[in-house]
Amino acid sequence: MSTTDSTIATLEAGPDTDPAYEKHEQQQDEYLVSTLDPSEDPLCFSALRKWTAVVTICLGSFCVTCASSVASFTEKPMAAEFHVSRESTILLISLFVLGLGFGPLITGPFSEVYGRAIIYRISYIFLVIFSFPVVFAPNLGVILSFRFLLGFAGASFLSVAGGSVADMFAGSQVATPMAVYTLSPFLGPVFGPLIGGYINQNLYWRWTWRIFIIWTFAQLVAIFMFIPESYAPVLLKRKAQRLRKETGDERYWAPLDRRETSLSRSLVLSCYVPLQLLIFDRMALLLDTWTALMLGILYLMFQAFPIIFEDGHHFNVQSTGLSFIGIGIGMFLGLATQPIWNRVSAKEAAKHGGKAPPETALIMGQVGGILVPLALYWFAFTTYPKVHWVVPIIASVPFGTGVFFVFTATFTYLVTAYRPIAASAMASNSALRSSFAAAFPLFASAMYHRLGTAGATALLAGLATVMAPLPFVFRKIGPRLRAKSRFAV
Repeated sequence: MSTTDSTIATLEAGPDTDPAYEKHEQQQDEYLVSTLDPSEDPLCFSALRKWTAVVTICLGSFCVTCASSVASFTEKPMAAEFHVSRESTILLISLFVLGLGFGPLITGPFSEVYGRAIIYRISYIFLVIFSFPVVFAPNLGVILSFRFLLGFAGASFLSVAGGSVADMFAGSQVATPMAVYTLSPFLGPVFGPLIGGYINQNLYWRWTWRIFIIWTFAQLVAIFMFIPESYAPVLLKRKAQRLRKETGDERYWAPLDRRETSLSRSLVLSCYVPLQLLIFDRMALLLDTWTALMLGILYLMFQAFPIIFEDGHHFNVQSTGLSFIGIGIGMFLGLATQPIWNRVSAKEAAKHGGKAPPETALIMGQVGGILVPLALYWFAFTTYPKVHWVVPIIASVPFGTGVFFVFTATFTYLVTAYRPIAASAMASNSALRSSFAAAFPLFASAMYHRLGTAGATALLAGLATVMAPLPFVFRKIGPRLRAKSRFAV
């Protein structure tokens, strides 16, 4: 039930599993290149090289997701300069998140043909290129257009990053690096307002994007330097090409050379299967809706916190950005509990013949399902100006922990329960999550001004309460639902 399970299962059952690979690997062909030399095998890299790559991947993921929310403090000065409404500038976040959510549906299949490293490099090249129009844009329309493209480019990076970690670490060794990576895309949106608040308190708003150009360019250099190709089928193809060149014998081949599924078919399936899963499998739909609600609430906070802390407690921009640190602390605390969940999973596996059922992952979700609404109720009724500002920030700590538990539990369950189509299961989740995250900030301001800070946050807590029974219900009846599902194992 560790955070590594999700990516491992995705690798086993997602786009990396090529039918041609399994078919040809079984053939007794002396010219089939099916093994890598130790110097080429990512599993044989030194610990320093592996961890350097992991840290670079984590920083890249953090940078991309941080860029989604750092725009929250550029909205007011941008609205004033371009003479547009504040609601229009909120689209800076919404369009970026839409790009993040739907990008993997299109770009994901390319990684199974061209490898992982090339995806990272092209992704960050476009991040740098698309950032320049945002910096020098003469109007809001140009900025919004390129914000979507930035999200789309960044999604390419996020869609394959976990796979690289699993490529380099085997067995029990993968737990720690994968847990570290898993946290990075969730910390990004939390620390975005903190960074954006500091910049916009002290500098002109366009410096937000100038600094991000510098950051993404530095990250691009690090990607070229420290992230090697780790996708085995691509490495085998390169080895076959080298053997053909060295020996002059054109009969050497790798499984990817005889790939039977076309790229166009992979692109169609990457869009069709996730949609089919949402329509015909209610268990997947409800769990996806649950995580979508969590991410929607998280992104709604980027509009709610300025109302609570700037208007209510008279924080300046920089201090309002710092108020998000409670959510980040909560997520770190959630990560720190990972050894506990690993032990729980091991006990469940012992009870079931050495392999824990998918529903084991939902134990973490049960805790998260309780923590999130409780934290939101606590937060809601301490947002009044007469209550010290530190109290709602403390309330955001268990909210961050609960959100981390909900995401980790749901992701792990989806890729284990829907192992044959794990990649599609995660793609459908990503698309629905991003739709909610894009929509929620758009009505946040109106909701908080009409219902008040306590009423609006209590409404969110009520929605979280309605969804809280899901992990309890599916842990009990999950096996029966999976038996009836046309997608689940």
